[in-house]
Amino acid sequence: MQIIKFHFCLVAFFGFSITIAQSKKYVIHTVAFYNFENLFDTIDDPNTNDDEWTPGGAQHWTKEKYEQKLKNLSRVISEIGTPENSNSPTLIGCAEIENRGVLEDLIKQEKIAGYDYGIIHFDSPDQRGIDVALLYQKKYFRPTSYSNIPLLIYKNKPVLEENSNEDLGDVEIKIDAKNRVFTRDQLLVTGFLDDEEIHVIINHWPSRSGGEKASSPYREAAGKLNRKIIDSLQQINPKAKVITMGDLNDGPFNKSVKIALGAKSKKVEVPEFGVYNPFEEMAGKGMGTLAFRDSWDIFDQIIMTKSFIEPDYSSYEFWKAGIFNKPYLIQTSGKYKGYPLRNSLTEAGFSDHFPVYVYLIREKL
Repeated sequence: MQIIKFHFCLVAFFGFSITIAQSKKYVIHTVAFYNFENLFDTIDDPNTNDDEWTPGGAQHWTKEKYEQKLKNLSRVISEIGTPENSNSPTLIGCAEIENRGVLEDLIKQEKIAGYDYGIIHFDSPDQRGIDVALLYQKKYFRPTSYSNIPLLIYKNKPVLEENSNEDLGDVEIKIDAKNRVFTRDQLLVTGFLDDEEIHVIINHWPSRSGGEKASSPYREAAGKLNRKIIDSLQQINPKAKVITMGDLNDGPFNKSVKIALGAKSKKVEVPEFGVYNPFEEMAGKGMGTLAFRDSWDIFDQIIMTKSFIEPDYSSYEFWKAGIFNKPYLIQTSGKYKGYPLRNSLTEAGFSDHFPVYVYLIREKL
């Protein structure tokens, strides 16, 4: 846990009505999300399509490459959120991991072993076997419940009207299960950050395979499922603190985020029970977590309920967000100069995505 002092410049940022002479101490936690890009071991799993990530496969994925990938990722994890918070992230949402075993290998790496990370993971029905998971520092976060919630989407499923109130589940059960599109489950974790209950949803929404427009209904369905999960938590506790994060395979301006989930870019526009997306403003400025054909977008996002943006720092509240894109994570030459430094046939890189993070702070009593 890192304790920091905010003097006048940050006091003005928060809008507190206190004098220059006053200073307050705050507890700070970093919450991050990182798509690890194909974190596979070298063992062939007969139940999934992982053949290319074996020594004899298309990627020539060797033990040496795997071990270098683990070292690379652990370095990033150890540095996300610095220098504002010298501690590595308390919570890390992960995507594109093959199984629990690769996470167990990751948290043993020298750079992060001392943080004593716990793992919450379920195998998903994704055909390549890639899953989502949560890493958490046991010292600060105590999980009390967790579940994997399937995203039930189908080929040739009719698209709901944008403003339709029709129940998504009722539509889905009318469709032949043989047409189901198997994708990652949404992982819901509830627990206590220090002594405060929070809920975290980890996502890796359906890809744009087949084209952005044709595949958009799948991600819109993912956004609707996210919204239903949040609604259910808010029905139990209207002030529930919920963070949803992940690789959404859509940017902040796409329908899945803006309409299905209902995310707002300005705090003042967030309605009761609404959600706030600090990454929309960054996207509007041309910032990105990944690039395609020299066009940047922010697919990796951390979105939170209104209860995290109330101007009361007696409990954990959102401070600010960022994209972790240090120079060593960037390709320095070749066709993809300036892009995230990803895996290649000759070496293990980091990822084709930059990680993202937010800070949660509360006043130190």
